[in-house]
Amino acid sequence: MKTLQSYVEGRWVAGSGQGRPLYNPMTEELIAEASTEGIDMGAAVTYARTRGGAALREMTFADRGRLLGEMAKAIHSIRDELLDLARINGGNTRGDAKFDIDGCTGTMAYYAKLGESLGDRHFLVEPESQQLTRSPRLVGQHILVPRQGVAVHINAFNFPGWGFGEKAAVALLAGVPVITKPATSTALVTERMIEVIVDAGILPDGALTLITGSVGDLLDHLEGQDTLAFTGSSDTAATIRAGQGCVAKSVHVNVEADSLNSAVLGSDVDRDAEVYDLFLREVTRDITQKAGQKCTAIRRILVPESMMDMVCDDLKEQLQGMPAGDPALREVKVGPLSTASQLRDIREGVERLMACTVPVLGDGGRGNLVGIDNDKGYFMSPVLLRAANAREAAAVHEHEVFGPVATVLPYSGDAPDAIDIIRLGGGGLVSSVYTDDAGFAEAMVMGMAPYHGRLTIGSSRVAEHSPGPGTVLPMMTHGGPGRAGGGEELGGERGLHFYLQRTAVQGFRPWLEKMFA
Repeated sequence: MKTLQSYVEGRWVAGSGQGRPLYNPMTEELIAEASTEGIDMGAAVTYARTRGGAALREMTFADRGRLLGEMAKAIHSIRDELLDLARINGGNTRGDAKFDIDGCTGTMAYYAKLGESLGDRHFLVEPESQQLTRSPRLVGQHILVPRQGVAVHINAFNFPGWGFGEKAAVALLAGVPVITKPATSTALVTERMIEVIVDAGILPDGALTLITGSVGDLLDHLEGQDTLAFTGSSDTAATIRAGQGCVAKSVHVNVEADSLNSAVLGSDVDRDAEVYDLFLREVTRDITQKAGQKCTAIRRILVPESMMDMVCDDLKEQLQGMPAGDPALREVKVGPLSTASQLRDIREGVERLMACTVPVLGDGGRGNLVGIDNDKGYFMSPVLLRAANAREAAAVHEHEVFGPVATVLPYSGDAPDAIDIIRLGGGGLVSSVYTDDAGFAEAMVMGMAPYHGRLTIGSSRVAEHSPGPGTVLPMMTHGGPGRAGGGEELGGERGLHFYLQRTAVQGFRPWLEKMFA
């Protein structure tokens, strides 16, 4: 059994006392434990602020971008090892593990290129100064400079690689040191990533800190120059936001929480249309990829009333071709849930949904598993439900079941009706529309945009190029309003702004032009 360590103040440290257990979700075997007892979180924050922050701010964007490129290469060099860890500790199929690990390195590589394009600058200057009086001498200019604190990243269990990489890449490029806290239950992947980065000597001392167990009193040490980015449940997010440090010292907080993402099939789509195949393919992938444990997964499938039977039959057939079982087997498409508590919560969620729906496929049980001949493991085969009336299926719009579960909902076929149903979800990360009708697409976008951080339009013109709504691309923003947490990450250069202070500087035009050239 492995003892996970934290990397604090430039050294690896194992906490004392009783560690939190980590299990293999396929066999339920105890594989590791982690503890942070005895670690001085205040000292860790101070070390990162003073050592790591100062070193990063001395570098230019191009310098920091080169570091990210080296980090991506170091992680890629142990890709196969990380894929195995993702299976052992997270229950991932090889395809699911690639999605996580390659998402991490791909995002780092993207921000490495962005750093190169930003060049040998230490801060950003917004376009065009503003003349402030009748005299052209007095102008104002907005600049963005690195905050002189730390970036604390608390990540979810489902993406121990990508979750670390997407947040760390942006903060480090902005010039802010990172304290990363993966979910303990699946932290083996993150720990190994940090280990290879440390061994390669890529980052300056203090630029990267890893906490593998409980955060303890870490958040109590945050101050006004610090930032906190959290991905997880809305309940935990509310607790974090109400913390003394966040409230009293105005810590800059970004939250990505629950999301009842939707997929809408347009009434113009025929069964033999290319866009219908795209719809089936992407909905099926989102239900099954990572065993449905994705914040961007499709939970609500809106279908014209006249097409309900056809779509349910076709999705059922597609999902039956995505068997659950041993994630080491090539033919298996759905591995186990990550933890026993996740399995318990998901089964309870399925029961709650079934109070207002009827099953099309699955019932929350293990089903016919491939390569499993015992009752061990946190398995659940995909579940597809349908509702007779979308507005009366309250639980579908109120409760996110974070597993391979989705519900088909009828709508009239008109955009206003679909939009009204989607709004019942209270805000989401991403939703998708499948249509070849440009007018319907425009109406859906205008009605859905206030409730989402991202929208995708699937049509026959992009069917062969679409990565699917579940793929978070670094050049596009990630986050959403309301239930989704109200946060925003990534988005290319926009992502840097969370870690930068925007300051309006007013003064003599020639001085400012020289200062900010």
